[in-house]
Amino acid sequence: MTLRYKCLILDHDDTAVKSTPDIHYPSFVQALKELRPYEEPLTFEKFVGYCFSPGFSSLCKDIVQFTEAEQQHQQAVWKKYTQSTVPDFYEMFPETVREFKKQGGIVAVVSHSERSRIERDYSAHCGFLPDAIFGWELEEHQRKPQPYPIKQTLSLFGLNETDALVLDDLKPGMEMAKSCHVDFAAAGWSHSIPEIKQWMQAESDYYFETVKEFKDFIFYN
Repeated sequence: MTLRYKCLILDHDDTAVKSTPDIHYPSFVQALKELRPYEEPLTFEKFVGYCFSPGFSSLCKDIVQFTEAEQQHQQAVWKKYTQSTVPDFYEMFPETVREFKKQGGIVAVVSHSERSRIERDYSAHCGFLPDAIFGWELEEHQRKPQPYPIKQTLSLFGLNETDALVLDDLKPGMEMAKSCHVDFAAAGWSHSIPEIKQWMQAESDYYFETVKEFKDFIFYN
C-alpha cells in the first residue's frame, strides 16, 4: 500500500466529526436568542450557507454585525456547548487517519474549533494527536482561509506543495488550499444543501461522496 500524499491537512467540523447540527448551530442560535431576542433566528440552512460563504468570521462581523462584547458572549456560549459534547467522527474516518499515520503520513488539522477540543476528539476516537493543529486560538490573520496554516505545515515538515492534500467540506478550506497551490478534496459526506454540493463538486480538485471513496484515493497499490 502506497500513500498518494505525504501529508493530509484536515478540517475538523463536518469533515472529521459531526459537529455543526449538534454543537455549532444550536450554540449560535442560543447566543442569538440571548443577544437579539427580538430577531428571527437563522435557519440551519442559512447558517451552513453563511459558513460556506463568506465564512464564519464574516457571518459574525459583517452579517450579524456582533459588537466585540456580543462576539465574546457568543464565544462563551459556544465553549459551553463544545465542553459538554464530544462529537462522533464520521464512520471509517478514525481508521483511515490511523492507517495513514501508520504508513508514515503526516496529519495536520486546520479548523475553526479550538486546539483543546481537537486534541480531545482525536485522543478519544483516533488514539493519537495530530502532528500539527491550527485552530481558533490563532490570530484572525493566521486562521483559515488565510494561507498561514498550510505554509507553516509545509515549512515545519519540509514538504513541497505537491506533498499535501487539503480535505474540507466548505469554501474557506478550498480558498486556503488554492492560495498555496495545494490539491483540494471536498468532504461531500456532510453536504445536505444541494447548492453547496454542486458548487463544491464543480470547483474542487476532487470530490468524495463517502469516507471510503476518500480512503481508496489516498491509499493505492
